[in-house]
Amino acid sequence: MTNSPSTAPELLDAVVVGAGFSGLYMLHKLRAQGLSVRVLEAGSDVGGTWYWNRYPGARCDVESVDYSYSWDEQLQQEWEWTERYPAQPEIQRYLAHVADRFDLRRDISFDTRVTAAHYDEDTARWTVHREGRDPLVSRFCIRDTGCLSVPQTPRLPGLADFRGPVHHTGTWPESGVDFSGQRVGVVGTGSSGIQAIPVLAEQARHLTVFQRTPNFSVPAMNGPLDAETLRQVKATYPERRRKARASPSGVDRGDTEQNAVDVDEHERRQEFENRWGKGGFSLLGAYADLMLDQRANDAVAGFVRDKIREVVDDPDTAERLLPRDHPLGAKRICVDTGYFETYNRDDVSLVDLLESPLETVTADGVRAGGTEHELDALVLATGFDAMTGALNRIDVRGRRGQQLARRWDAGPRTYLGLGVAGFPNMFILAGPGSPSVLTNMVTSIEQHVEWTARCIEYLDTNGYRTIEAEAEAEREWVAHVNEMAAETLFPRANSWYLGANVPGKQRVFMPYVGGLTLYEQKCEEVAAAGYSGFVVK
Repeated sequence: MTNSPSTAPELLDAVVVGAGFSGLYMLHKLRAQGLSVRVLEAGSDVGGTWYWNRYPGARCDVESVDYSYSWDEQLQQEWEWTERYPAQPEIQRYLAHVADRFDLRRDISFDTRVTAAHYDEDTARWTVHREGRDPLVSRFCIRDTGCLSVPQTPRLPGLADFRGPVHHTGTWPESGVDFSGQRVGVVGTGSSGIQAIPVLAEQARHLTVFQRTPNFSVPAMNGPLDAETLRQVKATYPERRRKARASPSGVDRGDTEQNAVDVDEHERRQEFENRWGKGGFSLLGAYADLMLDQRANDAVAGFVRDKIREVVDDPDTAERLLPRDHPLGAKRICVDTGYFETYNRDDVSLVDLLESPLETVTADGVRAGGTEHELDALVLATGFDAMTGALNRIDVRGRRGQQLARRWDAGPRTYLGLGVAGFPNMFILAGPGSPSVLTNMVTSIEQHVEWTARCIEYLDTNGYRTIEAEAEAEREWVAHVNEMAAETLFPRANSWYLGANVPGKQRVFMPYVGGLTLYEQKCEEVAAAGYSGFVVK
């Protein structure tokens, strides 16, 4: 687990774990404050989630001009996005450009997996252990490991017996996979499955989709970004970013304050139609009560079900694709390009595992409901151990050697999603207890990085050595997060927000549903009050 150092450990101000959107910005901010920083990244390049998720069709569900950094005006103006919704290769190129433009690579150790981080109370320092390398010692340990970075592989009986290749969407080979002429099976119809299935159908001789749970999905209406659109966006970036930062979702969806239950059916349906035509998350901003009132949600869910019926030619297949077990939006709604249309192809089959339960994977395919489906390759689009997976897989020990994973047995406990009682000088970015995955992640990441950098600057300016969440403040924040979630429809879905996709994981609603606006206000109040709720020594 740990390494015996051959020399005295390198001493740093901060060790940052992860070189995705948050890790890169964190490095840039802290280095500008004159701190010595080392970023540790398990991958061979920058990108984090967007380095590993290279599966066919991988694409962001937030528009490219919004899913990007706002902290450097010249960067905003010089980078040219090519599509409305950026594909994985373009996001990867963008982050590589940022790393090069700001000379970040010299402080990043690639191909470096962190195995442990232990806090020493006597020295008030963290020792961060690296697989196959000497440890580092730092004042601050900053966890930028991402919410969707630990793939969840299902425990399918017989999986080890399958003779063909098995690929998980979260660990796709960098060289790609050629499925030409093959019979391919896909397990899972969450976001990654919904993105991959149309592309895989174009490649494979025959595609069989094994659906565990149907999901709501809206069309992206994706397409190339023309020069005039980009010019207008760049000319109005300051206002666009201001609106995003001041919105609950971290992106301007054109949210209204009107409630769906106060509008007649004809007017409501017209509003849904208008937003459906715009594509993407616009539909979720149609009315203020969609995630608060079951009647309002039933209206928008019914609208989307009707759209699915219109698209899918075979009525029986359409009915199997209709989500009925959760409110629309209670699981992260998917954004697709041609997903439901794919089921109109003669070379695509849908196996509903609710009707025909998966019995076993065999050497030559999958047996479900007594029927053997012969396959040459299997794709697992089964998602992630979300939000806490990457935080708990490292042996993190705070005061008196208490382990973070053990302390979180009953679910994650944080103060503001940023600090954990008993773990001084450790910051978590975009983790449980913060808005993170319920928002445009880049907007939330920027807020977290900037708050954390200012906090460290405050400590240094005032000669403080440590900062640590108070146990009572943590307890109150966790209670607040739970109370806010209980007032919404979110807990009514067995989603990865609750950890429901991971067998044995404690079901606790992890993100903060109060929205980015309220959350940032709370963070600013805490800072203005000398970091109230934290013990500063």
